[in-house]
Amino acid sequence: MIETGRQARTLKKIGRGEMDLRVIAFSSGKGGVGKTNLATNLSYLLCRKGKRVLIFDADVGLANIHILLGLSPKLNLQHVLSGEKSIDEIIVEGPGGIHILPGGEGVEALTHLGHEARLILLEEFERLSESYDYLIFDTAAGISSNVTFFCTAAQEAFLIASPEPTSLTDVYALMKVLCQNHNKKSFRLLVNSVKSENEAKQVFRTLSSVADKFLPEASIEYAGHVVTDPCVSKSVRRQRPFVELYPYAKASGCVRDLCEKIMEESAARVDSSSRRPFLWRDVFQVQ
Repeated sequence: MIETGRQARTLKKIGRGEMDLRVIAFSSGKGGVGKTNLATNLSYLLCRKGKRVLIFDADVGLANIHILLGLSPKLNLQHVLSGEKSIDEIIVEGPGGIHILPGGEGVEALTHLGHEARLILLEEFERLSESYDYLIFDTAAGISSNVTFFCTAAQEAFLIASPEPTSLTDVYALMKVLCQNHNKKSFRLLVNSVKSENEAKQVFRTLSSVADKFLPEASIEYAGHVVTDPCVSKSVRRQRPFVELYPYAKASGCVRDLCEKIMEESAARVDSSSRRPFLWRDVFQVQ
């Protein structure tokens, strides 16, 4: 691909950088599995632990994190891509100190980001990299170009599934597209809405078995589970994180376990001085 002037300048700039920022994509093949709720509640707990977290509502055009948290942002991603505002100017603060980058609700033009728009975003994220410890992409469900772009741009792809067969089928489809078409080889499975850890691990074994057979180049790790809990739907109706309203609920305990695991991993990365270069250049090589 021939680099445009802006692309060449952007990639030269960010290719020099190193990052302590941890970039995680939350994605799913199927909608309705609780992906956004889990990403939001994890972000809340990380903030309460003193971490600086920016969660990007990367379901651009159909964003809804602000609804989940009872917020009404006046600005969104469209204002950044049009050049009217910088990312700093559209970020809003949510419960617990979470910083939220609104993706835009009901904006059809954002449902398929063009090459120039993606460059603008990557340049803005690079500029913000020293301001945050975690950047979390809450992508749309499915296998659209926006989804594959944000999963590829992230260091880690957390795939959210439920025990439903359709959820597993769609998660596998997303893995296949990312692995075969975008050179994404490592995935972490988080199983939501299960009765027990045993059920979650059975879901993982099923998906892992299929992946081993048909995607031998891919690796998939069990990241954890979240049990079915009536407190989750109650918190959605109240537009607050369930870990805030119901800290002793079973689902909250599951997300706390995930938070502790992620923080322990981040500490190990710092202890080993594992500063790594930005991944942004690789994004344009595989898109």
